[in-house]
Amino acid sequence: MTRRLLIALFLSAAVSLPAAGLPPSETDAGTKTESAEGKKEESAQEAKLYNKGTKALNDEDWDSAAEFFMEVVKIGGPRADAALYWVAYSLNKEERKGEALAILRGFPSKYPKSKWLKEARALEAEVKGDIRGRIANPESESDDDLKLMAINSLMHTDPERALPLLEKILKGNHSEELKERALFVLAQTPSPRARQIISDVARGSAHPDLQEKALHYLGVFGGKENRALLEEIYKSSSNLEVKKQILHSFMVAGDRERVLAAARSEKSSELRGEAAHQLGVMGARAELWQLYKAEKDRKVKEEIIQGLFIAGDSDHVLELARTEPDRELRADAIHKLGIMGMQTAPALLTIYREERDNEMKEEVLQALFVQGNARALIDIAKTEKNRELKEEAVQKLSVMNNKEATEYLMQLLND
Repeated sequence: MTRRLLIALFLSAAVSLPAAGLPPSETDAGTKTESAEGKKEESAQEAKLYNKGTKALNDEDWDSAAEFFMEVVKIGGPRADAALYWVAYSLNKEERKGEALAILRGFPSKYPKSKWLKEARALEAEVKGDIRGRIANPESESDDDLKLMAINSLMHTDPERALPLLEKILKGNHSEELKERALFVLAQTPSPRARQIISDVARGSAHPDLQEKALHYLGVFGGKENRALLEEIYKSSSNLEVKKQILHSFMVAGDRERVLAAARSEKSSELRGEAAHQLGVMGARAELWQLYKAEKDRKVKEEIIQGLFIAGDSDHVLELARTEPDRELRADAIHKLGIMGMQTAPALLTIYREERDNEMKEEVLQALFVQGNARALIDIAKTEKNRELKEEAVQKLSVMNNKEATEYLMQLLND
């Protein structure tokens, strides 16, 4: 995922990003609560990502730091405000001062009681000072980064002057990166003219090469008007790729209702599958399960299984691994259980013991191998009466580079 996409994804939750200089390393700040079931899992993931971001900061790997901390912000846990500060800090270090400043300006409204407000304001002042010191007249700048920095600053001081300059960039012979960044600045601007430009690009009637990016930004910044415009474009378009991008934008905007409507009623199986994928990203477990029971198309069912996997719904994936009559779909569910980690090992072993179909047993062996579960494979190799299955288990152990597996193989050689 690119840095710009990460920045954009964050902006779907907050119209601006934070800022600052180096402050304390741990923090607490409130954000929205999650369901009791998902809270523990998200807390562990948040801590893991935050630690990775901190390490990247220490290594002065600003790009990776921004990426890890942005993921923390998206989780919305108690470290979200600290993470947002570090996103801005990292962007500033990368000389992406315009985007850092946009984050910092939105920090107080996003986290009004945060312990990081002081640091965010200090960093905002620092970034503003750097921009003022480096920018004179945007028309005179030749460097793309400085040009965008200048225009970004003008948007907050003299928008009437900045808008024509942004339109000029979109129409001119400039790099794709510069045009995308100009569109990004426009997407943050509430003026009617800026919204008209974004709308025209999103509809494909202007700058068609930027349509996908405009649709994405409409999702990123969310809001009732943007979601309504996305729906209007979705209904009027016959372009499959445009519709897929809009489903993604609905996901970014948190519009579960519209994604679910597409998954239920879209005539195109490809789009129903895409909607199922986006619902998985949104964690819509119950909705996906209802869709699976109603769906007839096998390829769409595969996408729904993928969505359940993305949503971490091991219970329903396990039910499919046990009861799905379609062999390929059942095998897919078994494979997904293997990828979901060691917590599914007891269920996989139960399936193996109860299964009578040797091909399905091989699927379970593969799932245990994917888990790196040498212990389970050793137990099967010791007790399995079917020679082919026993050999399959031993073969997988032979390529695992695992201490237990090596000891078992040595034991076999010594017998």
